[in-house]
Amino acid sequence: MTGPGIMDPLAAIRDTFFQECEEQLTALEEGLLTMQAGAADADTVNAVFRAVHSIKGGAGAFGLDELVKFAHVFESALDGVRAGQIALDSAGHAALLHAADLLADLVHAAKNDGALELTRCARIAEELAALGHAAPAPTPGTADDGMDDLGFQPLAAMFEEFAASASIEHTWTVAFTPRREMYAKANDAALLLRELARLGTLSAIRITGELPTLAVLDPEDAYLGWSAELRTEASQDAIQEVFEFVEGDCEVCIAPVETAPSTAGVDVATLLEQVQGAPEPAVPEEGANPVAERGGQAQAAPATIRVELDRVDRLIDLVGELVINQAMLSQRIVGAGLPRVSTIAIGLGDVEQLTREIQDSVMAIRAQPVKSVFQRMARLVREVAAQTGKMVRLATDGEATEVDRTVIERLADPLTHMIRNAIDHGIEDPDTREAAGKPRTGTVNLSARHRSGRIVIEVADDGAGISRARVRSVAVRKGLLAADAVLSDDETDQLIFLPGFSTAATVSDISGRGVGMDVVRRSIQLLGGRISIASQPGQGSTFILSLPLTLAVLDGMVVSAGGEMLVVPMTHIVQSFKPKPGDVRWLGADARAILMRGSFVPVIDVGAVLGYGSGLPDPEAGVGILVEGEGGTRAALMFNEIHGPRQVVIKSLEANYRHVDGIAAATILGDGRVALILDVDSTVAAARITEPGRAAPLLVPAG
Repeated sequence: MTGPGIMDPLAAIRDTFFQECEEQLTALEEGLLTMQAGAADADTVNAVFRAVHSIKGGAGAFGLDELVKFAHVFESALDGVRAGQIALDSAGHAALLHAADLLADLVHAAKNDGALELTRCARIAEELAALGHAAPAPTPGTADDGMDDLGFQPLAAMFEEFAASASIEHTWTVAFTPRREMYAKANDAALLLRELARLGTLSAIRITGELPTLAVLDPEDAYLGWSAELRTEASQDAIQEVFEFVEGDCEVCIAPVETAPSTAGVDVATLLEQVQGAPEPAVPEEGANPVAERGGQAQAAPATIRVELDRVDRLIDLVGELVINQAMLSQRIVGAGLPRVSTIAIGLGDVEQLTREIQDSVMAIRAQPVKSVFQRMARLVREVAAQTGKMVRLATDGEATEVDRTVIERLADPLTHMIRNAIDHGIEDPDTREAAGKPRTGTVNLSARHRSGRIVIEVADDGAGISRARVRSVAVRKGLLAADAVLSDDETDQLIFLPGFSTAATVSDISGRGVGMDVVRRSIQLLGGRISIASQPGQGSTFILSLPLTLAVLDGMVVSAGGEMLVVPMTHIVQSFKPKPGDVRWLGADARAILMRGSFVPVIDVGAVLGYGSGLPDPEAGVGILVEGEGGTRAALMFNEIHGPRQVVIKSLEANYRHVDGIAAATILGDGRVALILDVDSTVAAARITEPGRAAPLLVPAG
């Protein structure tokens, strides 16, 4: 019985099944891509087979018949590969990948009660059947030939001999003795018996073995076994598949009842010894430590638990509040004039250290490798390549790079847009590539790495690169650019991010509507990131995304400009400095520069750029911070005062107010005031594109 606040147990189990399906689908695609790359070893093929078999078994428990039917077809084809009866070529690998894509769609349809594409199911089933040179599918309108609703008859013909032999009922004796490891992995002997019962009629079930005395009984060990008789049309291999999940964790004996030794009065261990020569497990002696005796075995995988994301997010919010309160407490102690060597100040330092360790640990909980996003792109590449008639492969690097879960969730859409554009606009058709001396198959490289406290993701292709002449002409024709405008190569490349811009000749399902790269840039900016382009005509293009590792906590330098408090992210800061008389040089009437580390860098009055007033008429009267942006560009940002480093909690300005150019987010300082977190790159860019010394303010002062 369920009621308000009480979760339906069946619904909880169903949710767990679909979570495990996602893991199995990931393992399936990873294994198939490994096989496609030429590493089709037995372990990989078996792992792929087990993934499909696991999905099929769970789907059967929930009555998902359509999913079970296709999974069985897929499983049968993989069994042929595993047995060496099917040799895979490029078309064979493509068929298996198509089947994996369909299996994923069927899982998602079952999860969300979506509609099924029966025509697609039948077509892909025929592709799988073709791997074994099966008879062609009957044409619509022919007499009933036993084909089911999904049209899987062609693959059934592929295993006609197997089906004929399986149609005769046999009686088997099935005996199994679990090991300790089986129960440690949360498997249950009752579930194995239930699965056996699904294959036919299960009878004469006996519990065998003996329990030791309570003095030596280990509640985590396995002492009992089971034996039963199964009358079924299934083959011995089909019965063996029931125990595939517990392979290595359970002793199993399956034999025809005609030849099997009598089990009357014989425990399962004796039966196994007679048929397989398996030794009888010893009962632990009194005082023995079964766990210690197994110390020489391989260590078990680290234990994991599933936690609802809402609970983790709530924990993140609480840690953020802890950081803010700790900062407020520090501010009040400083304001009270207590000496730094006082016991209160020392204790506060310990609290600050513990707070940072808690924050780091919680961030690690939410950190996930980008592999989950990268793997989704493999299917996208296959689909877009098929739509465009091009030959494209995806190469990935740095899949283990970890980043905050919230960043990963928002990465999928921008990466999808960029990869689609790379294939549609960048990669040439096979004949054109061959004429240009390139391989007929184009490559899209997707990589991730950590750099300077941020994650950098690159999407690169070896296509034709950006045709700047065409980009310019399209921008002029659409009224996005003046005909007499003078632009550098980099500025021309940036035109593709304008809303409504598209170089596609025709509107298609892939591109041509002018919606795409502007959405990409906007999505990246919402994440507090930046995007840049590097393109070489005839060689390809690279899109570089620079994103924060987390959207929760930031190390920054608190400064003031025009009477307002700002935070400069530490990842951008090279050094702080106090200009000396004569350090700042005038370039022309208004532009200023300062010699820093052997080169001149522009001087930017942040207060003036943000519209906080006149700012610093004399830069030498303020303090400066040398910052480095994307691509290694440097600038000297001038402020009225530097207040010191702080760890601040990031609050979305967009969600609570609106997007503001030059500002990445906001935070709450220790004294309760709100401070804006500076977007260094956009601030520097805004100062460069306006007239020096008369920069148009990015922020409009209140009132």
